Amino acid sequence: MYRTHTCGELRQEHTGKEITLSGWVQKKRDFGGMTFIDLRDRYGITQLVFNMDDDADLCGNARKLGREFVISVTGKVRERSNKNPNIPTGNIEIETSSLSILNESKVPPFTIEDESDGGDDLRMAYRYLDLRRKPVQQNLIFRSRLAIEARKHLADEGFIEVETPNLIKSTPEGARDFVVPSRMNPGQFYALPQSPQTFKQLLMVSGLDKYFQIVKCFRDEDLRADRQPEFTQIDCEMSFVTQEEILNTFERLTKHMFKSVLNVEFGDFPRMTYDDAMRLYGNDKPDTRFNMQFVELNDVAQQKGFKVFDSVEMVVGVCAPGAASFTRKELDKLVKWVQRPQIGAKGLVYVKCNEDGTFKSTVDKFFDQDALKSWADKMEAKPGDLMLVMAGETEKARKQLSELRLHVGELLGLRTRGVFKPLWVVDFPLLEWDEESERFHAMHHPFTSPKKEDLDRMLTGDHETMKALRADAYDLVINGVEIGGGSIRIHDRALQSRNFDLLGFTKEEAEAQFGFLMGAFEYGAPPHGGIAFGFDRLCSIMAGAEGKIRDFIAFPKNNQGRDVMIDAPAPVAQDQLEELSLNLAVKQEVD
Repeated sequence: MYRTHTCGELRQEHTGKEITLSGWVQKKRDFGGMTFIDLRDRYGITQLVFNMDDDADLCGNARKLGREFVISVTGKVRERSNKNPNIPTGNIEIETSSLSILNESKVPPFTIEDESDGGDDLRMAYRYLDLRRKPVQQNLIFRSRLAIEARKHLADEGFIEVETPNLIKSTPEGARDFVVPSRMNPGQFYALPQSPQTFKQLLMVSGLDKYFQIVKCFRDEDLRADRQPEFTQIDCEMSFVTQEEILNTFERLTKHMFKSVLNVEFGDFPRMTYDDAMRLYGNDKPDTRFNMQFVELNDVAQQKGFKVFDSVEMVVGVCAPGAASFTRKELDKLVKWVQRPQIGAKGLVYVKCNEDGTFKSTVDKFFDQDALKSWADKMEAKPGDLMLVMAGETEKARKQLSELRLHVGELLGLRTRGVFKPLWVVDFPLLEWDEESERFHAMHHPFTSPKKEDLDRMLTGDHETMKALRADAYDLVINGVEIGGGSIRIHDRALQSRNFDLLGFTKEEAEAQFGFLMGAFEYGAPPHGGIAFGFDRLCSIMAGAEGKIRDFIAFPKNNQGRDVMIDAPAPVAQDQLEELSLNLAVKQEVD
């Protein structure tokens, strides 16, 4: 028997008990006639004691142990004289009577402790060692608990878990596909799924009216902190449901996950239309942990002789509470921050609301105290507050101010960790017009249904009418991060065909890509809809990692989409390429 207990299990009530432990050597401390070893497994750390007076050979063997050696020991639990209140086993230690080395270890390239001295790249290259660290293990344990709770709740609500294919057909919409050559069908390719979207709709046609799957998805897109080329979704679909029923169902799921894993309880989730989110926050996934809503100032700021404001579509601002205390240096930093290429603003107007009721601004030359007071009245700014104002094309100005709002909220400590503010954003546009390509794109995806009141206009309307179509689409947002998104789907062939027309598909292209789905709609497709939660992202938000999904994936890719541990992607042998009927313009050189 390798162990009778784990290294995190023993307590003072076990004193006098003969036990066996196995694990990794965390630390070794030699004190003359005594040697102390911290033994670690995923459950915790237990101190081992080796006494030269009791067994010189055993103590000598203990002194030869190195960090990360795998050992098994037998001994008696005793009360510890120098207790350690920082660990659960800190009241006891093991008076060791036997030691077995199960495997030796090279000196690891970084310290395997909560606070490691290894950088990101080094720890990614030795991810199997990084996974020994408690914070990383806790992230994966957290992920496991969340997945189990999601499964339990959905099963209790009558959902059936169904696995859908990983080798499917490439489609032109959305992000780039990862493609897989078929040896049996030369010159033809599978794609890895960006989502199980069409398959879960086919399951609804099949009569399985409540489907879910915790599923891997793949997108060949540029990476950032909250994106990976492969990621996991809690993917769900339901038949014979309205948008209201879907929102209520998955609000219950979200509440259950937060309650069961974090013991956090919510009331009813607030709802906000897409139009209001853009108007008030410049963002379709607003962080509502703090206020600082947008206030449009065209009527009080334009036609006052300030050309910067007079010549633009939109003058809009936010009131930063208590921020009039910012120094000139801090305010200059804000101006430079919005002028960075990532934000792209030409400048920033700020107005300090002084405690004596006066105002100090960067545009005093153009706006007197009465004019600035009219700004303050409209923005409900109080003495001690700071008004921040931007101007430009409506969409750009809102986007830039949205970024500034989040940045200032961070500076003021308003984006509180451990506070969760869920929000449903609803009534998205169905289509968005792209000036560059001169075509419509689906705001969510091509299978999203317009709202019932817009159905006739979608079938018969002109180009401008199409821009105003609204979708039965919804996103779940928590703390400014999109956690999940979904919609009521089209279930009628004629309507789906019309949507493909609007998206620029020819009849032939639509049939070649999605004929199987439209054909299924001719065999009694029920009304249906669903949602997909970004599971990696949900884990990171709930655990307070603010969207750093890599910390919750066992073997993640780096920012270049590479797995530096196994060195992938990598070249393959030429004969393997030839077997797959792949002719490369530049022949790969295989060392």
